[in-house]
Order: sequence, then C-alpha cells, then structure tokens
Amino acid sequence: MTTDTPTLRLGLIGDNIRASRSPLLHRIAGEMLGRPTTYDSLIPADLGQDFHAVFAECARSYRGINVTYPYKEVAARKVTVEDPLVRGIGAVNTVLFEPEGPKGHNTDYTGFKAAYARVRGDTRPGTVLMIGTGGVGRAVAFGLAGLGATVLRLVDRDRGKAEVLAGELRAAAPGMAVEVHDDAEQASHGAHGLINCTPLGMEGYPGTPLPRQAMAGASWAFDAVYTPEHTQFLTCAAAEGLQIISGWELYFYQGVHASRLFTGRSLDEDALRARLRED
Repeated sequence: MTTDTPTLRLGLIGDNIRASRSPLLHRIAGEMLGRPTTYDSLIPADLGQDFHAVFAECARSYRGINVTYPYKEVAARKVTVEDPLVRGIGAVNTVLFEPEGPKGHNTDYTGFKAAYARVRGDTRPGTVLMIGTGGVGRAVAFGLAGLGATVLRLVDRDRGKAEVLAGELRAAAPGMAVEVHDDAEQASHGAHGLINCTPLGMEGYPGTPLPRQAMAGASWAFDAVYTPEHTQFLTCAAAEGLQIISGWELYFYQGVHASRLFTGRSLDEDALRARLRED
C-alpha cells in the first residue's frame, strides 16, 4: 500500500452500533483497493450531540458515511437524492459529501435484492409478511416489489407508518398487492416469506417479532438484523424448515455497494467475503 495515497475517511452514524462489523468491512475493502481507510463509529448520545450536529461535522471532514437505525429517514431529508426510486423509499443509508452538497443513496435496497438472489436465485418471493416499516423496512419493501412479490403484508406497531408505506408502494408497484395488518401472527397465515425489519433480535434488543409456531408452512425467512447473525427469529425459522436469508448477506452486499460509491471502484467480492468470515 502506498503511503502517499490520501486516507479515505468514512463513518457510521447510529444508535447501538458498538457491535457493528461495518468498520471491519470498509477497512478491509480499503486494504484490498490499496486505499488507506478509516471508518469511525459515531453514536450521537456518546458524542453528546444530536444526529444533526454529528452529520454537520461529518460533512466538514468525511468523504462519506453510512447511516443506520434510527436515522435513515431523517438523513433522507438532509441530502439530495438523484435516484427517483430512492426518493420513493424515503430513507438513505449511504451519504457522499460532494462539493455541491451531500448526496444520498440506499444500498439496503440493492443489497437486499442481491442477498435474496444469492440464496433463492430467480425464485419469486410470493406472498410476504414484513414486520417493521422503518428505514430498512422501506428499502426491503421496494426491493420485494422489484423481485416480483405478489402480495406484501405490512405490520408495524405504528399502523400509520405502515399505511403510509402501503400507499406509496401501491402507487409505485401496482402489480403487488399491499395489505396492512395489526397482528403479525395472524398475518403469517399462508405467507411464503417472513421478514423481520424491526430491531428485535439485535444485540441489546433480545427477542423475536414472530413466534415459531407462526412460521410453520412458510418457505423462506429473512432477518435484517446481523449482529448477532443467528437471531432467535432465524433460529426458529430454520427449525421449521424454512430457507434462511441471513442479515449478514444484506450487511455484506450493502457494504460492497457502499464501498463502490465511496471509492468508485469494484471489489473482489469472493475475496472480501472470505476475509470477513475469517475475522
């Protein structure tokens, strides 16, 4: 690695991110690309600042940042989003600080589609229950539309949030029927796919949004949580014989796609995957 290459300064803003493996991914990516890279974990509460203050400081000294729970929708309102589909999602997880101002992207959307394809190939999602309609849920929902899901059932503690997303999806993807339900267990009946896009199962947020008995008869399950990789939700789904799409796959692909945005270069994905699995 050359010493005269300027350091690429990156970071992650979010709550409860101490166990995140994104710093590792981007440091390895920088090493593989011959680009010295730093990647800081930025927790607003630990810094004694709110999200807006942390974001403003990043704009002065970082090339780019990733944004995670619970700030993805807030971040979307602070950036220019050129991709109309990402504007429709209404959440960003990757920001580039350009001379003309911050630009927003959503690699959760592209990352979910890549993760799904790696495990299930070109098999359509079918009828899907998705629990949680926040930032990552919005990206996954639009991803499901792009993958050809026939029916999407949304459940969220904030029914109003789910209703808003349902309306936006119906306008953007008229070929996918979208329903809003209050009870996840009832909504699981007859579903082919089960998705957790809530923080439940994340380190610090133990539990599962759906009991094992409600998973019987489904075909596949995805959990957006990746720390830990083997969540209670996925462990129960595997015990019921469902095909599992780990949140680790979303973590991997959203990181690969973000790295391409940060650096303008592509990675050897197989080599990066092997390095991450070693550590």
